[in-house]
Amino acid sequence: MIKQILSGRTGYLLGFFACFSLVATALVIQTQYHLEPCPLCISQRIIFMGLGLLFLIGAFIPPASIFKKLFTIFQVLTAIGGAGVAIRHWYLQAHRESMIADCGVGFDYMFDNFPLQKALTLVFRGTGDCAAIDWTFLGLSIPQLALIAFLGFGAYALYLVKR
Repeated sequence: MIKQILSGRTGYLLGFFACFSLVATALVIQTQYHLEPCPLCISQRIIFMGLGLLFLIGAFIPPASIFKKLFTIFQVLTAIGGAGVAIRHWYLQAHRESMIADCGVGFDYMFDNFPLQKALTLVFRGTGDCAAIDWTFLGLSIPQLALIAFLGFGAYALYLVKR
């Protein structure tokens, strides 16, 4: 029964719902604990949504199609990219003592007032906000949990294409 759920169209739809459930969970945590997400948190949410959309599209591609393998490559690359952002975020948290206490500007301000390339550079540089650990679950910070999820989604995408 579980093999049927984790294969074919339902497996891809499950990936879609899981990605968007993580984003919904992040929003609940944000509102419940009155947290302000940093630029890297927002970037990770955007990557989860993109990955979710790739799973959704993958659900409607015929199994024998070359596009199924192509979308698996996109899914795995997106998951690896998300893992890279999560690792950068985790690195900033691990080295927060040596960071400047400056909180920097917000995500919206960056994209409204800077060219895209400059805004993306600022997002991935991280800020004092990115170094703060405001919430943990089982002793793991949000970027650590996101890293586990991204790696899991990458492996899950490979599993689905093998089925």
